[in-house]
Amino acid sequence: MGGAVGKAGSPKKPWIPETKIEAKVVEAMRRRETHGSSIKSFNSIILKFPKIDGSFRKCKATFEQFDEDSNGSIDKEELRKCFHKLETAFTDEEINDLFETCDVNEDMGMKFNEFIVLLCLVYLLKDDPAIPQAKSRIGMPDLEATFETLVGAFVFLDKNKDGYVSKSEMVQAINESGERSSGRIAMKRFG
Repeated sequence: MGGAVGKAGSPKKPWIPETKIEAKVVEAMRRRETHGSSIKSFNSIILKFPKIDGSFRKCKATFEQFDEDSNGSIDKEELRKCFHKLETAFTDEEINDLFETCDVNEDMGMKFNEFIVLLCLVYLLKDDPAIPQAKSRIGMPDLEATFETLVGAFVFLDKNKDGYVSKSEMVQAINESGERSSGRIAMKRFG
């Protein structure tokens, strides 16, 4: 579904979405990309890290609240209750698609990092005209600025607008920051 940081290159053959939600997410990203990003430099992304970290720490308490059985993951039923509490309605099919998309390790439960991805996708889809029941807020105003930053960073980093952030795009963004050592760090990180 795009977004793979550190990927050697973008796929050469046409990409075909596996689920309806995946297609909606890609369309939402394309709509965002047409408006550009408020982020203009890699350094501006780095400067937002402390605020993002603080938002994610607050989100941990929310995750634990929705993890009703306290097993460290959110299952599909807990996710349905989560959407109801966040006042963000999706169909059962959409909930199942979102769950399967975000349950990266396919263990039938979303860990905290997968939950963050889920909330970011819900935020991204909130303005999708194809999902009329999605509200303009996800019920977590503090996180909305964080998700807007994450989406903006992705749009900024995806230089060729193919839905992926490749190693070369990441290195290019870091090099544009003016830090000489940053390019070497990026090569080590993604090498």
